[in-house]
Amino acid sequence: MNSKLIVRQALPADIDSLVELLQLLFAIETDFSVDRERQRCGLEMMLQAEKFRCVLAAEINRKVVGMCSAQLLVSTAEGGFKAMIEDVVVAEEYRGRGIGAQLLKSIAQWAAKQGATRLDLLADRGNGPALAFYKKLNWTFTELICLQKK
Repeated sequence: MNSKLIVRQALPADIDSLVELLQLLFAIETDFSVDRERQRCGLEMMLQAEKFRCVLAAEINRKVVGMCSAQLLVSTAEGGFKAMIEDVVVAEEYRGRGIGAQLLKSIAQWAAKQGATRLDLLADRGNGPALAFYKKLNWTFTELICLQKK
């Protein structure tokens, strides 16, 4: 059986699989909670306006095993677009195979095609494996912190 990795634009038919992946992610991230209907709604919104938003699906043997999403924002510091990367997650049994790295490489290519000059992402400060992963891929830790108001 061929187990070749395919990274592609996510489709509406992928939403159930993507919601399952988000459940894995939000179980780790202390600032977010699992709400399947909210996650479904957010994914549906992300799949629209492809010039400004991107959801990638990593697929092996026709099964979605990972995802990554990004949105373009205007950065006054850059004087142009930056891409805000969110929702980088790979199913547990597929981790350690380079899937997350390929998703980030592909989302960076998408962002560059849209004119983004910087990539940003947020990670849970208590998620040691994720932070080690980003460090291994040469992501720079900044002095910025994220604040929220609901």
